[in-house]
Amino acid sequence: MASRGIKKVTYIQLLLLHALFAFIVYLFGFMAKFLLVAIVAYFLIKIFTTNNRNDEVLIAAAYMTGIEVFSRMTGGAISYEFAKYSVTGFLILGMFYRGFNRNSWPYVIYLVFLVPGILFSAINLDYETSMVKALAGNLTGPICLGISALYCYDRKISSARLQHILLAVLFPVITTTVYLYLYTPSIRDVVTGTQSNFEASGGFGPNQVATILGLGMFILFTRLLQYRNLMLNLVDLAMLGLISYRAIVTFSRGGVLTAGICAVAFLWVYYWYSKGSTRVVLVPKIGIIAFAMVLAWGYSSISTRGLIDKRYANQDAAGREKADITTGRIALLNSELEAFYNFPLTGIGVGKIKEYRLETTGRESATHNEVSRILSEHGLFGFFGLAILLFKPLLRRFKDRSNMFLYSFVIFWFLTINHSSMRIVAPAFIYGLALLTIVSEKKKNSIRRQQLTG
Repeated sequence: MASRGIKKVTYIQLLLLHALFAFIVYLFGFMAKFLLVAIVAYFLIKIFTTNNRNDEVLIAAAYMTGIEVFSRMTGGAISYEFAKYSVTGFLILGMFYRGFNRNSWPYVIYLVFLVPGILFSAINLDYETSMVKALAGNLTGPICLGISALYCYDRKISSARLQHILLAVLFPVITTTVYLYLYTPSIRDVVTGTQSNFEASGGFGPNQVATILGLGMFILFTRLLQYRNLMLNLVDLAMLGLISYRAIVTFSRGGVLTAGICAVAFLWVYYWYSKGSTRVVLVPKIGIIAFAMVLAWGYSSISTRGLIDKRYANQDAAGREKADITTGRIALLNSELEAFYNFPLTGIGVGKIKEYRLETTGRESATHNEVSRILSEHGLFGFFGLAILLFKPLLRRFKDRSNMFLYSFVIFWFLTINHSSMRIVAPAFIYGLALLTIVSEKKKNSIRRQQLTG
């Protein structure tokens, strides 16, 4: 990827290539694993041959973030948490080449705060429970977040390079979307109620699918605002409509609503940064995007025979209002907060919350909220760790306002971990991107020359 941006033809070619990936995996399922291995090998070669000169590890981590859900739904993932392992590994590899900023020490403390929970996990977990699985399932996400923050904190990259990173997330989301259309070409045939729909989500978890599609929607929205090329705008607008439709018909609301809130946050910041001429262009653009979203929603309503409208109105298929708009998440949240109140200092240990919920409620359910989970399992250590994650980027905003995406990325992280915990790596990696410092290409090259001669 050239530093001055991806050419129009190259961009469209890459989109078509990633659409082709979906066709290949759909027709030959065994190719999913080969594709993932080839991608990892490609990025490792790229990093080693360039010595991570242009932060290639961020491109690699971004791509693994975008392809995680696709690899899981197609059976291509080497292990369930492979994306988190690979993103963490790529960024640690990047630190060997480029180090990390000494002012990122709060995130070192955050990682240290995770350690006591491991000790109490060893003490409190039942004998028949696999401690390795408990730690892998509950700590890989928080650790990946800490490593992402360490690598990205005050790392200086150009605006064009940040766009490349976001495109690296977007391209595999295109693959996921095309695969969904191939897997379930007719939504009308698989929708029978207002619950989250696995058939419309590639036979995989609707929550995870909607989250990654929502991230793709957000990236496309920001591209439409920033670029003035008619052909690219039309291509991006078409993709936004196609992805939005598939995200909506998963019947999982969290990813779609999060994308909308992040888009509003970015629009507000972008408008604030923009000059008069840019602001004038924004008005018709927003109108066109809004019209495209109305069309996507209208088609979703038609193809689901109005059930999607009832889903977002918190109604069942018969039109009766549901008692719990959170689909059981409040009960899970309450049990986790109860564990925190009972063990505020130490928490109950990593991975223990499932057993605790079974003992207290008779139900063994996985958490959907990372905030309450980290409080229940890590106690005060978790509380202070969350405080670092929440307030450090906001305080940093007072000193450095170069990253227009900061608020949107932090919002994406916070909202996602509240409705989907850290099931996928996206909130961990996107959080790190909020800590990047954006500089001009000229200043970036000057900084690199100083590093080489220093």
